[in-house]
Formats: sequence, C-alpha cells, structure tokens
Amino acid sequence: MKRIITATVLIALVFGLVFWGNQLALIVVSAVIAMLAAYEYLALTRTGDEVVPAWWMLLATALLFVVTYFRPLEAMLPVLSALGLSLLTVAAFREARTGHLERVLPIAAAGFFGLIYVAYPLTLLPQIIARENGPTLLIFLMLVVWTGDIAALYVGKACGKRKLAPALSPNKTQEGALASLMGSVAIAGALVGVCQAVGRHGSTLLHISQPLWQTLLLAALVNIAAQVGDLLESALKRGVGVKDSGTMLPGHGGILDRIDALLVGAPVLWYLLLLKEAAGLGTF
Repeated sequence: MKRIITATVLIALVFGLVFWGNQLALIVVSAVIAMLAAYEYLALTRTGDEVVPAWWMLLATALLFVVTYFRPLEAMLPVLSALGLSLLTVAAFREARTGHLERVLPIAAAGFFGLIYVAYPLTLLPQIIARENGPTLLIFLMLVVWTGDIAALYVGKACGKRKLAPALSPNKTQEGALASLMGSVAIAGALVGVCQAVGRHGSTLLHISQPLWQTLLLAALVNIAAQVGDLLESALKRGVGVKDSGTMLPGHGGILDRIDALLVGAPVLWYLLLLKEAAGLGTF
C-alpha cells in the first residue's frame, strides 16, 4: 500500500506541474529532487575513503538549475567545467593537509560524475517542456519510463525465467525486459490516440506533430535507455553493498531508486530530438 500511495502522489505531482505549473515551478521541483538524489549519491560514495564535500555537491547541483533558468544552452558546459575545476581545487588543498593526495583524483571524479549522472539529466526536464509540444513530450517521457518499469516488474515476477544481467541485478529477467519494451511502445501508441481524440475536439492541450512511427521508435529507444539506467544504478549499489539508495520514499526506497531510469532516459530522448531535427525529420 505504501508503494501505491507514494506512486500516486508522485504521478499527481508530475501531471500537476505539466498542466498547471510553469517552467520555473518545474525547475524548482526538479532542483529539489536533484539535490535529494545527489545527497543519496554522496552516501554511496562515502563507503570508501573518497569523501566528496556535501556542501559542494548541493551548491553545484543548485547552480546548474539556476543556469537552466537563465541560459541553459550556452552556459551549461562552461559552468560544468568551472564546477569540476573548483572541486579539484578543494580536494587538492584539503587532502594536501591530511597527506592523502592519492584521494584527490577519486574525489574529483566522483563529484563531477555525480553532476553528470544526477543533476544534469534533471535540468533537461524544464528544457523539454519549453520545446514545441513540450507538455506532451514530457508526459510521453514519463509514461514511457513508468510503464516500462511497471511492465518489467510484474511480468518479470509472474513469468520471468531467464536472467537479464544477474551480475548487475539478479531479479531482472529477459521476459521482463521484453515486456517493458512492449509496454512503453504500447503506451506511446495510446498517447498518440489520446492526442488525436483531444485534437478532434479543438483542444491543443495534448498534441504530437510527428508521424506515428517516429513516436513508437522514440518510445522503444527511450525504453532501452531507461532499462540501461536501471541496471547502471544497480551496479553502483551492488558495488558498495547496499540494496536501496535510501529510505526517503516509503515503499520505494530512495529517490535514486525511483529516478534511475529517468536519469538515462531523459538525456537519450534529448539527444534523439536534436538528431531528429538535424536530420530534417521535424519536431515532436
């Protein structure tokens, strides 16, 4: 029951932000989620001797979302570079005092990777909603990720026999992965149908401009990316010997456990949209 209640609240929050919020509200909520997830990520890195300063991680994550609001495209790379250099400087001088300079590179690498892995993907959500048909595009992303996750969970438990990647995640099966892919493609097709039905009544609340085959192909590729994201987070957790990234979400574990698929699915969708437009295949 806790799992269902938590999922219901999260889904309601996302749909509320998409249809009744604005880009600034989405940036603020995404930033809060990113900072909580970044804190969980830091807990994973603390199992070794390479301790990334929490104050740096949280401030750096927040700064990326400030940049997203003002100049998301041209400023992101310089800011990421500056943040990486700042952490290297902090780590070098801190470890020089303790005589553990061998920790400098692992600390700088772990902190910078945390920004790329946790913070940057979530900064893409406000940018996605700002695109043409942005609200529908963001709903598409969430539905593809959620439906794939649910299909993999229940089909895998019911009839999964062949392990997908036992070294990374012993409970995931090939049958569950296939069900995930099929579920994501099916929900994308259903979304197209809903958009067409809404459009026939003169509403532009939900709208997709691209052909059906592009929508289904995008859904399939994003689903594959999302499943990889799930496995990657499992690799991080198993590497440090923990089952869940945290306990912030009742019945679901930690924030990272809930957004692991999104952390890879969102960037892949973003890259695919850029490639699609560069190839002259139009917008979503």
